[in-house]
Amino acid sequence: MLLIVLLLLLVLPLLLAALVLFLVCPGLPRASLRKPFVGRSYAHRGLFGVQQSPPENSLPAFAAAARNGYGIELDVQFTEDRKLVVFHDDTLDRMTSVPGGVQETPWPVVSALPLAGSGEHAPLFTEVLQTVARANPDTPLIVEIKSRYEYRGRYLVELCRAVLAALKTYPGPYCIESFDPRVVRLIRIMAPGVVRGQLVDSYRNHRIYGTKALPAYLLSHCFGNLLARPDFIAWCPDKRNWAVRLCAALGAMMVMWTAMPDHDIARLERDNDAVIFQWYEAEPKYK
Repeated sequence: MLLIVLLLLLVLPLLLAALVLFLVCPGLPRASLRKPFVGRSYAHRGLFGVQQSPPENSLPAFAAAARNGYGIELDVQFTEDRKLVVFHDDTLDRMTSVPGGVQETPWPVVSALPLAGSGEHAPLFTEVLQTVARANPDTPLIVEIKSRYEYRGRYLVELCRAVLAALKTYPGPYCIESFDPRVVRLIRIMAPGVVRGQLVDSYRNHRIYGTKALPAYLLSHCFGNLLARPDFIAWCPDKRNWAVRLCAALGAMMVMWTAMPDHDIARLERDNDAVIFQWYEAEPKYK
């Protein structure tokens, strides 16, 4: 009996460790596919100023980033009438001073709203792709598909399909990321040859934003990798937790978001395969 208990005490932790490893493990390294994205600096929402001149996620911001040799990170989501718009927030108020959700507002209304009091408006994804291609067709893109918990089945499928269809017209390299493991899983199924990434925020930040404790822990510790098997982990400025360090050790490409002027840029570039930056003059290629 004692021997059985000792064996259980030995075997159970090993089984638990194996289970956790299976759940958190990223996809197998695909060096040739991720090569165009490594060692690059990505302008967060385009190359925009502290005073929103030009505004974030605007055509001038994207053109400036491409002309200066940077990669670009951007955000896409549906309007009410299923137009793919490049806009970060769920709601319109911060960038347009008009209340309402992006997904609940039709494109003709969104397109008429000035961004940050400028003459620019939120662009369609196709407009952005055309603008970047004209400025520098080799610009690598990190495309974040925006999602929310309440989105379900067909909506997410149609959103992912629309993004992939639009990207087929883009001549340069692109990859896709999302905070939602369901979205990354759909990209894995629909476009297995496309580099995919899991955006991960810290447990602390999840709790600040109101996420309940268990979902906050699971999301911040990459348990969604079971669904997504991502090529890269895009991690926030907080110290890496054990799961993120494990993903890096298992060969996942590491992307940092968002590097700011007060960060230790040299360390971030040393520790990450790609850096998404904002409000400082980065080296377009640092590796």
